[in-house]
Amino acid sequence: MANRHGVGAALLGAALLTATVACAPGEEGGGRTPPPLPAASDATGITASGTAGGTAGATGGTTPGAATGDGETNVTPAAPRTLVTGLTVPWAIAFLPGGDALVTERESARLLRVTPHGQVHEAGVIEGVSASGEGGLLGVAVSPRYAADHFVFVYFTAQNDNRIVRYRYDGRLSDRRVIVSGIPKGAIHNGGRLAFGPDGYLYASTGETGERGMAQDRSSLGGKILRMTADGRPAPGNPFGTLVWTYGHRNVQGLAWDDRGHMYATEFGQNTYDEINLIEKGRNYGWPEVEGVGGRPGYTDPLLTWSTAEASPSGLAYARGALWAAALRGERLWRVPVDASGRVGRPAALYTGEYGRLRAVAAAPDGTLWVSTSNRDGRGSPRDGDDRILVVRPS
Repeated sequence: MANRHGVGAALLGAALLTATVACAPGEEGGGRTPPPLPAASDATGITASGTAGGTAGATGGTTPGAATGDGETNVTPAAPRTLVTGLTVPWAIAFLPGGDALVTERESARLLRVTPHGQVHEAGVIEGVSASGEGGLLGVAVSPRYAADHFVFVYFTAQNDNRIVRYRYDGRLSDRRVIVSGIPKGAIHNGGRLAFGPDGYLYASTGETGERGMAQDRSSLGGKILRMTADGRPAPGNPFGTLVWTYGHRNVQGLAWDDRGHMYATEFGQNTYDEINLIEKGRNYGWPEVEGVGGRPGYTDPLLTWSTAEASPSGLAYARGALWAAALRGERLWRVPVDASGRVGRPAALYTGEYGRLRAVAAAPDGTLWVSTSNRDGRGSPRDGDDRILVVRPS
């Protein structure tokens, strides 16, 4: 049966959906910047799963309903504050206990330490990174037991594979250890997001490198979300006795948990639908058999879909009752309210076109969101000061 959460996923109005956007294969949002489209707060046809007004559908779920009327689409945070400028494709952000952040640069292989006051120091250059296409130095995660173990983790593209490497970091990187190797690599769809869940285990997203069948092959590490211990072993309770937590993914780029422990992921679609999925143990998310909502037995439908022109969603964070998704091709920050059951409300598009391509979103210890631009990745139009980290105060 299709996952009950996915039926009636949020869709854009008919005028936006009728035009099929053909992304170049594997590109993070295609090779050109589209003209701005209406923000969700101004669109006339946007609907959301599980909001007030929904009615039972033929598949037993909920059809799209009207917005709840609680003002969620009219939220307008203050303009972001620029924290850091002059970076080159800052791909991921993870916070240390004291409030400083570790930031990866995809192409330079530099791991940077950035303070809340905007000071930047080079923590190190990651050995073995082979940056080309969509590969390079990608995800970074900080151990939830950092005060005791000082572990940080990076995901990167090497000469022959993608891999996850653990370091000890105490002002400098040491004790390098490869904990997972053999993740398929390609010019496209390398996945790369790392994050610790509330269960204390490390999660990693992997792409199918353009080889579609890989996503449905549970013996392959490509096209999956992985769950592991700090030593890279399958975490207790994994559904198949391997590293694989979920499968049927094309290219997951964002991972986040709400304050009730629900797990969410952003995923690049191909030509029609980008997605936010509610991630649940052992589920099959459909690629390449299904893109967007399929309602087909055995596959889990997304919570939310967009047209590819409006999203190409990358980083994801949770704060103040909402998911915050960075859009590359869409050049905006999406705010997506979620309720206690993990259902989504009506999305709102923020800062459309103002800062170009947005890549990473991370919730800082002080309650702000740090958002990185990605205008120097070969697909954007660099502006003065790019790439940068912006600080958003969510509301």
